Amino acid sequence: MNLSPLTRRRLQQFRANKRGFYSLIVFAFVFFLSLGAEFIANDKPIILKFDGHYYAPVFQMIPEKTLGGDFDTEADYRDTYVRDLIAKGDGWMIWPPVRYHYDTINFTNPKPAPSAPDRENWFGTDDQGRDVFARVLYGFRISILFGLVLTILSSVVGVMAGGVQGYFGGRTDLIMQRFIEIWSGLPVLFILIIMASIITPGFWSLLGIMLLFAWTTLIDVVRAEFLRARNFDYVRAARALGVSNRVIMYKHVLPNAMVATLTMMPFVLTGSITVLTSLDFLGFGLPPGSPSLGELLEQGKNNLQAPWLGITAFMSIAVMLTLLTFVGEAVRDAFDPRKTAL
Repeated sequence: MNLSPLTRRRLQQFRANKRGFYSLIVFAFVFFLSLGAEFIANDKPIILKFDGHYYAPVFQMIPEKTLGGDFDTEADYRDTYVRDLIAKGDGWMIWPPVRYHYDTINFTNPKPAPSAPDRENWFGTDDQGRDVFARVLYGFRISILFGLVLTILSSVVGVMAGGVQGYFGGRTDLIMQRFIEIWSGLPVLFILIIMASIITPGFWSLLGIMLLFAWTTLIDVVRAEFLRARNFDYVRAARALGVSNRVIMYKHVLPNAMVATLTMMPFVLTGSITVLTSLDFLGFGLPPGSPSLGELLEQGKNNLQAPWLGITAFMSIAVMLTLLTFVGEAVRDAFDPRKTAL
């Protein structure tokens, strides 16, 4: 893969920031593990052999009747009755390291919920008897995926709006700027709470609500870049040659604006995750029962006698946001023209 000299210098500058570079490695490793959360924490075996046949309960629903039981519903592999059926069929199971899904309740735990960490539940259980480690793992994945999707969509909308505003200027810039000032002045968190209490909460509905306000984050940066670049000689020459405004904006001006946009995106991602955590903490975020770091933080507040809940939630959120902040600083240094200049 042939890289331009400028790209190579930017990559070298990014690697020179050791804190950001290693933070990216750690974050990517943890995120990769969370993507395969079903193979790490699950109440279903990864591979099941029964009566000479192989099954993958993680991916498929296996009725209890298939294993010699009485019901057409999915088998409960943690039940001793089902395990005895599998043993009678000369079968065996390969389990994940943690035998709990994020919504699995540990009914065999002799200690009252929330229970302290032990060998069975590494991070303890919450006030409903669910494994905290499994909920943190799945909650981390949802938080990152939600933040990434929101960051990408809001960046696309913000770049388009800021590009139109900065490139055309004049009355277009004036009208859009007044609208953005009014829109940005709205109490976003309170509006999100009101709308989330009216609309049935869900991943995509909550994403749509937050997108209504998140797109303004990059407007000022993109607008300034387009205002600066629209009077450059190469842009004027392209206009004189009859090149359309759409082509000029996309091929000639946008690459310059993307430099400032990319340096801001890690911080936009951090803000998106923080807002989602805040809504979950207040009870206006993801549907009840969903694995959520904000909901776990709220449980820690309500169960001060179980300090492992609050400590686990706080450390998970703090480490995640700290890693993203360090990565953002490294990206900012990589695109700094004073550091990448020849």
